[in-house]
Amino acid sequence: MQQSAVPELAHTHTRPIHWVATATAVAGVVALSSLVQPRPATAAQASGPQTRPAPVTTAAPGTTGIDFPIQCGPVKALVSKKASGDLDGDGRPETVAVVHCDAPMGTPPDGVYVLTQGAHSTHARVVATLVDPKARTNVMSISVTDGAVLATLLGYSSADVPSCCPDVKDSAKWQWKDQRFIRSTPAGAHSV
Repeated sequence: MQQSAVPELAHTHTRPIHWVATATAVAGVVALSSLVQPRPATAAQASGPQTRPAPVTTAAPGTTGIDFPIQCGPVKALVSKKASGDLDGDGRPETVAVVHCDAPMGTPPDGVYVLTQGAHSTHARVVATLVDPKARTNVMSISVTDGAVLATLLGYSSADVPSCCPDVKDSAKWQWKDQRFIRSTPAGAHSV
């Protein structure tokens, strides 16, 4: 066995007292950190009169457990798309849901529904139907922008067009006005 050229140092051997000292130091740091806490934050009030109240920050209504007004027979209704935003200017967001029957084959038509939830309610409800499934329309996209619902729709020019092949593309915009949703066509929209 070859001897090391460097002499052994006494401090390189760990002994139980080293472990006890290390554990005591760590426990002291943990105990001290639990006693030293930052001061609570305070917000400075803006000077001058407030012109309007702060917006209410609530979550948009969920789509789970909603009884949508769509007839699906033995299959269930399926939410395929949704968008949220404040549509009526009350400071609380609404949810726009695109719903169709979960059919095993084909492309079932979509319904578009607006959901709202009261300030003190725990359950959302359907308050408007923007697109009825009876219109044989499929929703390609949906969004809420500047308080308006924008959608790209595919439909049929007549009842003779097969369900596989929609031949009309349309853009629609719904805006809350006079206590109801008014439909219009956004600028630059056209049919195919």
